[in-house]
Amino acid sequence: MSGNSDANLSFDELCVLLQRLGYSIRPTKGSHVIFTRDTSFLNLQNQGGKAKAYQVRQVREELKKLNLEP
Repeated sequence: MSGNSDANLSFDELCVLLQRLGYSIRPTKGSHVIFTRDTSFLNLQNQGGKAKAYQVRQVREELKKLNLEP
């Protein structure tokens, strides 16, 4: 949660984390995947097996807002 490894997080690891925290996955066409939970949603993109750093930051901020820090 410190933000030190935003650019090095695996896309698959981020997907597993969100699913374990109660987010539902809604696949889309292409490299995008949408995660939903209650009224929040996150649109993530797989970039060669890595999660995009700015999207990792968005996930971290969302988890802090919902008080779901792992």
